Amino acid sequence: MLTQISWSGPDDRENPLNWSRQRKWALTFLVSCFTFISPFSSTMVTPVLDDIGLEFEITGKFTKALVMSIFLLGYAQGPFVLAPLSEIYGRVSVLQYTNLIYLVFNTACGFASSTNQLLAFRFLSGIGGSAPQALCNGMLADVWRKEERGLGQTIYGMLTFIGPTVAPIVGAYISENTTWRWIFWSTSMFDVFVQLAALFFLKETYAPAILGNKAAKLRKETGNPYIRTEYDNTGKTFGAIIRKRLVLPFFMLVAHPAVQLPSIYRAFMYGMMYLVLSTFDQVWITTYRMPKGVASLNYLSLCLGFIIGLQISHPLIDNLYAYFKRVYRTDEGVPEWRIPPMLIGGILTPIGLLIYGWTAQYRVYFLIPDLGCVILAAGLIVAFQSAQAYVVDAYSAEHAASAAAVGAFLRTMCGATFPLFAPAMYGALGLGWANTMLAGITLVIAIPSPVVFWFYGAKIRAWSTAGLD
Repeated sequence: MLTQISWSGPDDRENPLNWSRQRKWALTFLVSCFTFISPFSSTMVTPVLDDIGLEFEITGKFTKALVMSIFLLGYAQGPFVLAPLSEIYGRVSVLQYTNLIYLVFNTACGFASSTNQLLAFRFLSGIGGSAPQALCNGMLADVWRKEERGLGQTIYGMLTFIGPTVAPIVGAYISENTTWRWIFWSTSMFDVFVQLAALFFLKETYAPAILGNKAAKLRKETGNPYIRTEYDNTGKTFGAIIRKRLVLPFFMLVAHPAVQLPSIYRAFMYGMMYLVLSTFDQVWITTYRMPKGVASLNYLSLCLGFIIGLQISHPLIDNLYAYFKRVYRTDEGVPEWRIPPMLIGGILTPIGLLIYGWTAQYRVYFLIPDLGCVILAAGLIVAFQSAQAYVVDAYSAEHAASAAAVGAFLRTMCGATFPLFAPAMYGALGLGWANTMLAGITLVIAIPSPVVFWFYGAKIRAWSTAGLD
């Protein structure tokens, strides 16, 4: 006789939503560390691209840029496989095993003896490092309730941006005192520490996996083969479930506007950040004639902007959600209540672009373009977090990882490709007009988008059901 098991009650401590706040914050800290490492790795080579080019006799600007960007090309591919696998085997095991792949090949980058080896190792380490962007958003959705989710997701999202901005500072100072190879080795050392901490303190958060393990244990103890969970689909074979999970992100990519539209929005914002990052050497070393180490400190302007943006986005996302629940007198909110802060980001971002571009072109006192970067970064993270919260709320925890995989693919492809055309674009237009063009595109995308989501979000979500059953 079929027996179905579930949580023992609304207060079951095995349910991740009922974990203590200390345990939830420990998990948030650890997954944020994983999230920090991969974007950090993407740009840590920026200040040593000339050193690598000199050692491996790389003369073309495109190939040098590819040494940085190819990590993101691998980073974009992994989520399409890793996210569905996490919804079958659990998030934690997939996260830790793929991090080992990153660890091996990132370390191997430090031993590369040719351009082809370095590019291959960078690509493979990008695949291994892609798990956090595919899984960690879902892990936070597993443990935090909607009305308390904002801060945890904002910290996680902020590290996605802070990683690539502090990495060039670390890379610059390491390369000034030793070889560029130590940039890779030191990052791997930090990753070993995070991996060991996760091994002891990171527990599974995905409800179907937790209950599945519980059911398997009971089947073994009782000898009853008919014990199942509410998530089990007895009408499908394991192979059919695997195929469905692997195909689901592609369904979402082509048939789910609730994923497509906010993911395209975030992808543009993310790619633009990498585009601006690619100009820093030109601005601070070539134009302002700063030494490499001192020039790298200007990346802190972006970090400051992200921290300020965090202080704006977290209270807005959580408090607005609670406010609308009171106004509409309901216990169940809707994803569209996460949207309003996108307008703030859509206004701040082009302002920051214009200030940075024109003041840098005319070599105004260096703190003024830094101020533009602060405003730009604050706008980026506010807009990014709001759009991300919408996607997480639009899908249940069961499908959050697949939805995150689509967003991760699009934004990392933009992050990888935007810097490749930066030399030609800025060479033809200059910093001022190139950033003016970016500001105009941002206004066209960032201002109408929240209006569309606010008024038509429910219809958009209703159209986004393909492949979920």
